[in-house]
Amino acid sequence: MADRDSAGRRLLVLGHDYLAAGGIEQRFLDRGYGAERMQVVPPDRFGDPGVDVDLPDPRAYDAVLVLGARWSVYDDEVASWVKPELELLRTADEAGVPVLGICFGGQMLAQAHGGEVVASPAPEIGPHVVSGVPAVAGIWTQWHYDRFVPPPEATVVGVNAAAPQAFVLRRNLAVQFHPEVDADSVQAWLDDGGAQQARNRGLDPDVLLEHIRSLDADVRRRAGTLVDYFLDQVAVS
Repeated sequence: MADRDSAGRRLLVLGHDYLAAGGIEQRFLDRGYGAERMQVVPPDRFGDPGVDVDLPDPRAYDAVLVLGARWSVYDDEVASWVKPELELLRTADEAGVPVLGICFGGQMLAQAHGGEVVASPAPEIGPHVVSGVPAVAGIWTQWHYDRFVPPPEATVVGVNAAAPQAFVLRRNLAVQFHPEVDADSVQAWLDDGGAQQARNRGLDPDVLLEHIRSLDADVRRRAGTLVDYFLDQVAVS
């Protein structure tokens, strides 16, 4: 793990098609971390995402935050960067660098450490209830068509009827939901094809957005609690 010097602790924010991490990143900043952000796939390559990328060494950081993505872990079109990112996660684990993975990021943690990622028989879009440890339990925004199968050695700390929702493995925390998003970020997703995805699931995009907006303040507060759980209980295990 990187040395903690006068410059503070370093957080690597690894995005794929977006970098906005809302209340999750803000809580890391509140806790004394400086964020360094890297987006794997630039916007002009979303239609052809098989980019070659030089990923940083996770051992240079004190924590890693891995965000979601519009692609699947098992898609051949993204294998060019999924494979080295899986190695990054294994290197972080071996070095004891804590990793928080969100949605696709959580799925990557499962894939990296002996679990797997499969198409979900019950995709989730919009707010859904999650049961589990206090930091995980509650209503969270979801947007996923895949789900992770936790590694055999993992401890599941969040579930609902659709999928496992959170697991802990050593200093890794994977969550299937999106604690980092708010109504503004979901609006961007709706404008980028998500509105039709919602309609395909029988959802009214306007109603969906207003439901998410009504939860914004509470979710931002609970996002901070989730980061505290990660830093104070998972990252020190």
